[in-house]
Amino acid sequence: MQGVILQTINKQKASSVAVATHCPYCALQCGMRITRDAAAPSGDEAFPVNNGALCVKGWTAAELLNHPDRLLRPMKRNARGALAPVSWDDVFKAIAEAFRTAQAKHGRDAVGVLGGGSLTNEKAYLLGKFARVALRTANIDYNGRFCMSSAAAAAIKAFGVDRGLPFPVADIARAEVILLAGANPAETMPPLMQYFERSRANGGLLIVADPRRTITAQSAQLHLRLIPGTDAALAGGLLHILIRDGLIDEAYIRERTEGFNEAKAVAATYWPDRVERITGVAEAQLARAAHALGNARSAMILTARGPEQQSQGVGNALSFINLALALGLPGRPDSGFGAITGQGNGQGGREHGQKADQLPGYRRIDDPAARLHVARVWGVEESEIPGPGRSANELLGSLGGDIKALFTIGFNFAVSAPDASQVIGGAQRLDFLCASDFFLSETARMADVVLPAAMWAEEEGTMTNLEGRVIRRRRVKPPPLGVKSDIEIICDLAARLGRGRYFQYANVEEVFNELRIASQGGAADYSGVTWQKIEANQGVYWPCPNEAHPGTPRLFTHSFPTSSGRARFHAVRHAPAAEEPDAEYPLFLTTGRVLAQYQSGAQTRRIARLSEMNADPCAEFHPRAALAYGLRDGETINLVTRRGSAKFKVKVTTGIREDTVFVPFHWGDEQSVNRLTNAALDPVSRMPEFKVCAVRVEKLGA
Repeated sequence: MQGVILQTINKQKASSVAVATHCPYCALQCGMRITRDAAAPSGDEAFPVNNGALCVKGWTAAELLNHPDRLLRPMKRNARGALAPVSWDDVFKAIAEAFRTAQAKHGRDAVGVLGGGSLTNEKAYLLGKFARVALRTANIDYNGRFCMSSAAAAAIKAFGVDRGLPFPVADIARAEVILLAGANPAETMPPLMQYFERSRANGGLLIVADPRRTITAQSAQLHLRLIPGTDAALAGGLLHILIRDGLIDEAYIRERTEGFNEAKAVAATYWPDRVERITGVAEAQLARAAHALGNARSAMILTARGPEQQSQGVGNALSFINLALALGLPGRPDSGFGAITGQGNGQGGREHGQKADQLPGYRRIDDPAARLHVARVWGVEESEIPGPGRSANELLGSLGGDIKALFTIGFNFAVSAPDASQVIGGAQRLDFLCASDFFLSETARMADVVLPAAMWAEEEGTMTNLEGRVIRRRRVKPPPLGVKSDIEIICDLAARLGRGRYFQYANVEEVFNELRIASQGGAADYSGVTWQKIEANQGVYWPCPNEAHPGTPRLFTHSFPTSSGRARFHAVRHAPAAEEPDAEYPLFLTTGRVLAQYQSGAQTRRIARLSEMNADPCAEFHPRAALAYGLRDGETINLVTRRGSAKFKVKVTTGIREDTVFVPFHWGDEQSVNRLTNAALDPVSRMPEFKVCAVRVEKLGA
């Protein structure tokens, strides 16, 4: 009896020991401490990004670990068309047979793979290897194509490398002036706001460019409420004023950049009264913003999804980079340009091979030297590695056509894809769909096979946050009996496909160590990053080319990783959105996030406290627009675009432009705003135009 009591006491002690790990949600990757019994997490004050702060999503994250909706058994669609539990052996046999059949009939590229920006670095790396070595398909991409692809492409064009923030978040607190374009961190990543608040406490000025008066915009001293889709014109107008009024850094431009004269010639056409007509932002506000930036000792220009999720997203991002370069900000202390990464591993997830055009280390898949290096690491012939595949939206557009079978991990495309009804229709025409997930998401509901995956606190791995800091996500508890990690799933599937010899690892750290070798010499060089070094330093910033190297918190201090060592200006002209309002669809529709929900909502909509805060998506209308269309606050209406319709409750607010409707995208089915959004793609990044399309209002029963 005494032994039983002691065992019970020891178990209680073990469950009360807090493990330092990281939040499963946004790219801040806030440090948190959580006990094995999955009690409410607390912020980890030792982690220097969030300094102990958590948002409501972080506080409630552990509730999902033991949620009654958790998937605990593999499921396969039976003869009656219902998903029913089966053994792992049965499900792996079914997947392998389906993939072999599709490829035998239609070629290797008939099988597609879709990953996610929530996957650890190890999983992202291994999924890319699985597609190219086990399946030997070119068609792999990830949901970050809907998030960071425009900013990434712009950064590579201008700076030669893409790291969302090329400086630590702590530098924000010391910036004298900050221009925040299309970002709402007060709701999307609240712990980041401490740095903007410190900047203001030090006398700093925050300028927010956004069609909505968001919570972030309410905290700004200057709000530029631009018309959706006019970001490049806004930036061009600011650059025009800076040049006209002698506020540019001519020495920096001369010594550290190239292409300025071409950009200057375009900026000359964006005189302030023209920009006011295009953007709706008054000349006086433009001048105030330009002079604040031009006269500041230190300044930052930060962009997010507002300007980037457009069919001209790369051009928009480049137009703001032009501003930063003209002011001499990149590489200067407490200054610079940065793009705020959204998803938890949106940075690492795009560096190591999930993207259709990339290999590990942020290498181009069409670069012969890169292919040879990675082939040697993988132990295959260079000729075996497929070439570039289709971007996420193009791959989704091929479902049921060229793509016959699909394997997806952590990508709920039935909610997150633009023109979602078309994508769902394609998925329903697939010969085979396999989804690995924690819950039966809208995408998993359509699958032929569903695999129950371990959650964030049930596995080891590394993540790379928005600053390029590689961190360690530690396991708190083992997964439920019968649940496998995605790494186990990938390796087991590779074995069933006869390629298991390339996927033999004793543990997750071995996967990371192979990633290190594969990334060596690439733009995102992790070769000097070890788990031990991460532990000792609260993370390591890439590039880190050898184990003696401390990592690189700040990029561009002396040069840029371009062929000339200089940053590049680009001549960017504003172009209309792919679809603008007209007599039939008279309003702009734009989308975004709310505080209590995250991404497709497959996790956060299952947490009672979060659902109480944001139970349903609301369509925000300005009071004058509501009056014009006879709308009452709280009534349910249809919004209709050329792609479909969806139902939303009306929210009347002065925080939105009269010509614009805003709807959050975290819901599916008849509340899915992505049934309405436009799949027009940026020609470079292949980013869909989530932020701008034309919409009309229909009263229910009309």
